[in-house]
Amino acid sequence: MFEYLRRLATTGAAYTASSVLSKLIAVFLLPIYTHYLTPSDYGAAEVMLASVIAASIVVRLGVIEAILRFYYVAGEEPRAVVATGFASVFWVATIGSVVALPLAGPISHALLGHEDAGLARLAILGLWTLTMYEYALTLLRLDERARAYFGITIVNVLITIPFTVFLIVVEGERASGILLGTYGTGAAVVLWMLWRERRRLSLIPDRALLRRMFRFGLPTMPAELSLYSLNFIDRIILARLAGLAEVGLYALAVKFAQAMQVLARGLQLAWPPLAYSIRDDAEARRVYSQVFTWFAALLAFGASGLWLESRWIVRLLAAPDFFPSYQAVGLVATGIALYALYLVMVVILGRTGRTEFSFPATLAALASNIALNLILVPSHGIVGAGLALVASYVIVLAVMYAFTQRLFPIRYEWGRLALVVLSAVALVALGETLLPTSGAAGLVSRGAVWLAYPLLLFATGFLHPEERAGLADLLRPSAVAARARGLRSAPPGGEPPEGERPELGPEIYEAAARDEDRSGT
Repeated sequence: MFEYLRRLATTGAAYTASSVLSKLIAVFLLPIYTHYLTPSDYGAAEVMLASVIAASIVVRLGVIEAILRFYYVAGEEPRAVVATGFASVFWVATIGSVVALPLAGPISHALLGHEDAGLARLAILGLWTLTMYEYALTLLRLDERARAYFGITIVNVLITIPFTVFLIVVEGERASGILLGTYGTGAAVVLWMLWRERRRLSLIPDRALLRRMFRFGLPTMPAELSLYSLNFIDRIILARLAGLAEVGLYALAVKFAQAMQVLARGLQLAWPPLAYSIRDDAEARRVYSQVFTWFAALLAFGASGLWLESRWIVRLLAAPDFFPSYQAVGLVATGIALYALYLVMVVILGRTGRTEFSFPATLAALASNIALNLILVPSHGIVGAGLALVASYVIVLAVMYAFTQRLFPIRYEWGRLALVVLSAVALVALGETLLPTSGAAGLVSRGAVWLAYPLLLFATGFLHPEERAGLADLLRPSAVAARARGLRSAPPGGEPPEGERPELGPEIYEAAARDEDRSGT
């Protein structure tokens, strides 16, 4: 059983490495951005960035999710899947962007409350760029080219950051500097990636294959859109009811909670191949339950740390005008943790092939999110938005639990899960009520409380005997060095040989979450 956890951690680390580095670079540049931008500037940029992600979900029409399924289905030709997927994504993104350009003025007014056609045009450029970037990265995932994935995402960040800083600091661009820096350089990277893969691409789809891909992918699109809207609608409501400055503060809180997104992203990329590689249903149930428990423990550890240290993080990395953003950091981190657990359940649902059940769950959460934001934001601002986010993810997780238990029952480790949650809540409550909120004493004492979390789990018997032995073996220096050598010596990849393609069944499903990884610097 522990071998599955080891595989998940190893693969997730490969995909997470680039995200960790890019997030660190972006976060440590926040002092520059917050010095030269007002909260309103930052809020306007973040509204547009979030809108681009939401629009990209629509124009993809679920095709990227379908590619991730059909590439591994026995009887389908992988090259045809890649070529047909490109034709669909390219034409829909291109036509959608061309149609949107003349409407830039009204679009900006609807999103920001005032007209800024130039900013909206940059966002429309971003729509095409982001959509094609997601497609190009999908090819790397299909080929299991972890080194290439790492290299390209890092190169993209290293190009984007200095150009964006130049636009903001030297040229005096404000919100437009963030969008142009993000998507202007991103377009160049996308064109280079597509040129390298040109022999696998086609502008003419296989219509029969495309119809099959649409039948699978289209039902995932409303669910993904409604789920992402939980991270999007709150910013629109904040802009309308509290002003763009509140959006800027809330967006900064989201940025500081990106450590949770990095963890969720890496495990999200690694989890589906492992989950679907287990053919035996009884074994799958045991593994899914254990992975869910460990995932919850890792997420609780991360969220509690961000909650306890949020004041010092904001003081260190943001201008004084942005300090109130600390109030939402812990809430947003908790919301992301719940969202990541939802992704685990989505893959469990995908094993049954009943992807249509994800939409009512996310729709219920979206409806509650809108209602709670309308109630809480006018009186509580960004804290109200954070509370609405957490409540909405609790709802989507509860509904998905009901659906998955009906279709593929799993005996979750409720005792260990309760230990995970109650330990985290107790330590955060201790820190918030008894420990200082400023100064070195507060920083150190809260850090000590946070680091006590894994020790508390260990002392209360969280680990099974097998896990104790496996963890000790996994952390041996010689084992760590051997895994590092294996990653360095791995071939750069390419399309897997025909005989080595996993013959996974029709249950394959992944609703690829579009988080803040794509929302710029």
